[in-house]
Amino acid sequence: MQASPSTVRSILIVQTKFIGDLVLASTLARNLQLEYAGARIIFLCEARFASFLTAHDIAAEAVTFRRSHIRGTPLRRAQELVRTVLKLRRYRFDMIIDISDSKTSRFISGLVSAPIRVGYHPPERPLRWFERQRANVKAKPFGYGEQHFLYRYLSPLEALGVDLRVRVPAIQPLPLETTRALALLDTFHLRPNAYVAVHAGASFPGRRWQPERFAAAIERIAEDSGLAIVLVGGPDEKDTAEQIVGGTKTPIVNLVGALSLETLQALLKQARLFLGNESGPMHMAAAAGTPVVGLFGLTNPVRWGPVGAPSISLQPPMPCDCVGGDLCRRKDPSRSCCVWRLEVDPVVQAVGELLSRTPVAVRQAS
Repeated sequence: MQASPSTVRSILIVQTKFIGDLVLASTLARNLQLEYAGARIIFLCEARFASFLTAHDIAAEAVTFRRSHIRGTPLRRAQELVRTVLKLRRYRFDMIIDISDSKTSRFISGLVSAPIRVGYHPPERPLRWFERQRANVKAKPFGYGEQHFLYRYLSPLEALGVDLRVRVPAIQPLPLETTRALALLDTFHLRPNAYVAVHAGASFPGRRWQPERFAAAIERIAEDSGLAIVLVGGPDEKDTAEQIVGGTKTPIVNLVGALSLETLQALLKQARLFLGNESGPMHMAAAAGTPVVGLFGLTNPVRWGPVGAPSISLQPPMPCDCVGGDLCRRKDPSRSCCVWRLEVDPVVQAVGELLSRTPVAVRQAS
């Protein structure tokens, strides 16, 4: 189905997942903005991501929900679903695109009216007997013949007959946030392009490379490159950061839990290189154009690797002997601890190789 640009004035994108997914989905939003000039792009997302989307002009507005309530008791879940649906029903959407593709997202989008409803066929998980795919425009699971998850989020464009003009995320920091980031760096006597941003967190323990290995890698990277080290991450990752700081003699600037997403984007832009687990900040750094060394476990880098910047993705040989014990769920990449098998040497070597491939003068010109 191809809708006339003049008839589409309001588009809802349902993306109820994490910041990395939203970074990838920003590319879908950019293409929609170009095709449907003047249309309002509205995201349904978790509350803590709303300001990032609107500040960077990925969305004109964000309708929010509380993930803790969605995952709470049946009563709390029902209350949050009703509250979310009622908020969305105040809008008159011309198009709904459900890229979250979950039971919850299908339930919500099915109760909000719009003439054009885009969903996946087949969905990521088979529909249960009581579920219906309410979409009247069916997108392929992965569009354009590509395997990366970015193209799952771009697949609705192909189904709609919309030209693919923007192929990778590109999220530049806001001028005010750049000023804040530079002032923060100055307090630690750091210059742009003179530090490695390190993120040691992730959404599940199995995705987090061991803190002691981060510490060992940091020691060698700082010695080999002469670059400073800046730790970044969310408030719930402070314990990991403290383990890394306590495990190395190299001076480390620890900003874990101290930055908004907007300021973090600016800080990642100023970094010489990003080193971290497969996570949202990895995708943020790539979208800022910063070279990335990403550490992967069972998750396939072909599908989830950084895009939009020079990068190296490291993954131990697969399949592997389980090293995670009771933590591991072998079929679930989010709950498998394969990344723990990565040794320090390949990580240090990858950082050195990427630094040699991306001289600062080239980065500044790009």
